[in-house]
Amino acid sequence: MTLNELRFIVAVAQERNFRRAAERSFISQPALSLAIQKLEDELGVKIFERGRGEITITPAGLAIVEQAQRVLEEAERIREIAAQGKNQLTSPLRIGIIYSVGPYLLPELISELKTVAPHMPLVVEENITANLEAGLRNGRLDVIIIALPFGDAGILTHPLYDESFEVVVSNDHRWAARRSVEARELAGEKVLLLDSGHCFSNQVAEACPEINRKGAEIQQGTSLETIRNMVASGLGITVLPASANGERYRSRLLKVIPFARPAPSRRIALAWRKSYARTQAVEALVQAVTQAKVPGIRLLP
Repeated sequence: MTLNELRFIVAVAQERNFRRAAERSFISQPALSLAIQKLEDELGVKIFERGRGEITITPAGLAIVEQAQRVLEEAERIREIAAQGKNQLTSPLRIGIIYSVGPYLLPELISELKTVAPHMPLVVEENITANLEAGLRNGRLDVIIIALPFGDAGILTHPLYDESFEVVVSNDHRWAARRSVEARELAGEKVLLLDSGHCFSNQVAEACPEINRKGAEIQQGTSLETIRNMVASGLGITVLPASANGERYRSRLLKVIPFARPAPSRRIALAWRKSYARTQAVEALVQAVTQAKVPGIRLLP
């Protein structure tokens, strides 16, 4: 078993394609396939199931790939130790971020990062939590920004900020002049939420359980901005995180109404693998978020 063989299986797991994994590894596809076959024979277990145009990871293979990623990161840590004093903030950082955070945090975060770590560009992926978690565990992503609770013993998290949820209605809605709304009142309205799979929809449903009752009218949308426009058209009402209701995102066709106290809220955190070597990059990202001026959030000490 060699580090190269471990790199090959991680590449195939991430690409789900032998040709692309070979190109990424700068070897021929037959050579990559032969190396993986050799490793499977040595271990006595199938890591991948080869189908026509499709590669799947076996249950045993999934555990092997995760361990391979940890081994490779530990090997990289040796390089980091040997290069103590070198700057960890000069190469791209691969960051994942959930859809309901990305558009509202990234502009301010990147602005601050230009000061904190000016030579560390971000490679950004927006996705749902489940896909970001998979990318983090298999090494496709270095760090992710998600809502808590999240993680296990192999994942470290750093809480960044809290933010409340707010109700958004059109100007001609009967609630437009209200100063607050009780969560239970949403049960009688047509509520627009993100598609299932988005953690924000689950958080809203947990905070406002009445909208889950049988017969409640729920309409799903593909993004918070799409939903905002549908509400402006008069289709229904929605619940948005406070950061999405900053001045730059407000519409003259909409009214933002706070929930009655205690308002439902969520906690946003940074997560990374315990074995990840670029601790200075993680610290720089935390510092940039702390300095970012995002409306509606409450930074944590």
